[in-house]
Amino acid sequence: MKTKRQIINIDESKCDGCGNCVTGCHEGALQVIDGKARLISDLLCDGLGACIGECPRGAIKIEVREAVPYDEAKVMEGMVKHGPNTIKAHLQHLKDHAQKTFLKQAFDYMKENNIPNPMEEEKYMAHGKTHKHGGHEPCGCPGGRTIDLRDSSAGEEAGNPAAASQLRQWPVQLHLASPMAPYFQKADVVVAADCTAFAYGNFHNDFMKGKAIVIACPKLDEGQEIYVEKVQALIEDARINTLTVVTMEVPCCGGLLAMVKQAAAAAGRKVPIKSVVIGIQGGIKSEDWA
Repeated sequence: MKTKRQIINIDESKCDGCGNCVTGCHEGALQVIDGKARLISDLLCDGLGACIGECPRGAIKIEVREAVPYDEAKVMEGMVKHGPNTIKAHLQHLKDHAQKTFLKQAFDYMKENNIPNPMEEEKYMAHGKTHKHGGHEPCGCPGGRTIDLRDSSAGEEAGNPAAASQLRQWPVQLHLASPMAPYFQKADVVVAADCTAFAYGNFHNDFMKGKAIVIACPKLDEGQEIYVEKVQALIEDARINTLTVVTMEVPCCGGLLAMVKQAAAAAGRKVPIKSVVIGIQGGIKSEDWA
């Protein structure tokens, strides 16, 4: 039975058959056949896009369409044949994308089949492993690698402190953000519509300073149910302090605040939520606690 969900789409006109995406997909959903990368089974594709960062031609994107539901047990069945390092990379991939249900299914599969878990479950679920930049190990996408910039001064402009970047993390796109990243833990978090930083001239100093940030477009981004899950994970797992939702005055932008409220209502703990609306000409139209 098919259901609507996120899944990858490959543009064969752009694909040169290099095979980089195949190594980036730990789930085994991709193969190079007749000189082109092919998705061999919907049930093996988790739709999280680790393969996208491995494609030098930009031939892969995530779309929402009818597909067979992803099957974590089937993925693990094929994964164990490749050894503990592949299993470990897959578990990290699930954790970085806040896929707690699939992660639990993977742990259950290993227990039921007496397969050694390459990570201690409790420690892994609670903390995660960090790399030298202070974030989590990459899941295969270089652009999505978690990097903690809080101790960095790389954004400072010589002789012009006002122009210094207040960005203290990477990535910022909500699809790529890992709720378990260290800079989200007990942080004040800004959820901003993509256009707001362009409309509001002092966005860095007024909204980003000392905070973690994620950005999204409620009108154009696909897979918005993933956004709700990510924000819920920020509240429950990262135990953030506050949420500030910054949107534009245009009607479609209200969907971002609605998604945050939906996530907050489903979360097992409460956090204060502030709504800030930016005008098209740059001023603050309203600022209220939601």
